[in-house]
Amino acid sequence: MLEKLFEGMIWRSRFIVILAVIFGLIGAFVLFIVASMDIWGVAVYTFNTIITGAHPEKFHEDIVAGIIGAVDLYLIAVVMFIFSFGIYELFISEIDEASNEKAGSKILAIHSLDQLKDKIAKVIVMVLVVNFFQRVLHTEFITALEMLYFALSIAALAVGLYFLGKVGKK
Repeated sequence: MLEKLFEGMIWRSRFIVILAVIFGLIGAFVLFIVASMDIWGVAVYTFNTIITGAHPEKFHEDIVAGIIGAVDLYLIAVVMFIFSFGIYELFISEIDEASNEKAGSKILAIHSLDQLKDKIAKVIVMVLVVNFFQRVLHTEFITALEMLYFALSIAALAVGLYFLGKVGKK
């Protein structure tokens, strides 16, 4: 009797993960809103620059960096969504609507912690790649050696992404 009561309490305690699901979704929504506001800010900045006829020194770099920064935030928001959906499916219940949809069953279906980890890891790698290119936009290369390091870092990213794609297709 005591064992049955204790096991029932342990089993129902899994519902505490609903906090991670709720706040993960809130975090994703906040990131989507902030990223969208960043894009809006870039659009307003671009429009105002065109209207005034001014052409700031690093105009193109600022626009691209702003948009890449927003893409970075969107990707992090996607990580939060995948995390929330995955945790919900693993600990609470399968999401019925996702299993009824063709695309939903492929994108958001999580059946193990390893699947959740793999999906999140791939998006995090993309976040790092986008963040790398955002930082490169503001880097000034003076020597040939710096350019060589830059080329090698791009090659390392390309090789890493290639192997990441190979692992995902197994």
